[in-house]
Amino acid sequence: MRFEGSGDYVATPDLMLAVNAAITLQRPLLVKGEPGTGKTMLAETVAAALGLPLLQWHIKSTTKAQQGLYEYDAVSRLRDSQLGDDRVQDIGNYIVRGVLWQAFAAESPTVILIDEIDKADIEFPNDLLRELDRMEFYVYETRELVKARHRPIVFITSNNEKELPDAFLRRCFFHYIKFPDKETMQSIIDVHFPGLKKALIREALEVFFQLRDIPGLKKKPSTSELLDWLKLLVAEDIPPEALQAKDNKVAIPPLHGALLKNEQDVHLFERLVFMARHNR
Repeated sequence: MRFEGSGDYVATPDLMLAVNAAITLQRPLLVKGEPGTGKTMLAETVAAALGLPLLQWHIKSTTKAQQGLYEYDAVSRLRDSQLGDDRVQDIGNYIVRGVLWQAFAAESPTVILIDEIDKADIEFPNDLLRELDRMEFYVYETRELVKARHRPIVFITSNNEKELPDAFLRRCFFHYIKFPDKETMQSIIDVHFPGLKKALIREALEVFFQLRDIPGLKKKPSTSELLDWLKLLVAEDIPPEALQAKDNKVAIPPLHGALLKNEQDVHLFERLVFMARHNR
């Protein structure tokens, strides 16, 4: 199996190389990058391109590694026993399979997405080491050893909110998705908005990268936010000339709420606009 790209996702050559390296090594691919750079969509795209089922596990601060294997629903069993339900005789009726068990039991290879692993506590990655290494785990309640029929392709995303343990990092192939340059961003826009006026794209990209270059921004606008902004510009029929001041000085772009997501950044930009106009 090789990933050769997709018509609806702009994958750079080094990103495709990383995906195929992880497949060859049979190791999880750990993907980092700014929010909104397509880390989650990568797993979805690879699964679609290879024709494989996708199993997604979105991590929260309260998520435990055990939930990826299975959970024992003791509360339901207690309730059923009080109601005299015969199902309580078989504890297997109260074992809820997690994403990893579903992938291990699948008749064909699957793609697993473990999304935003850095949201969980620091022990979470280490708790998955054995299962991801050996592709097996033991169910103590049923005294059953679950082994993977096929090794899944595992994608793990991180936003760098927490450092990941060295032992975990050693078992992954790592790739950092760099923020797209103007040429790559143009390709991404062409995928999502084919036929969009070149003049609008040119002015929008100019404003977008000017915003990202402002020092002191708390949150730089991301690729997904640029696409949202373009969608609004088209919906509101905003002309290209409305995006940039006539004398090429900095100006507040229309619908800037799609790009700037907190009041500090908006106030910072407004101050820059005021200073630019004052110095004319």
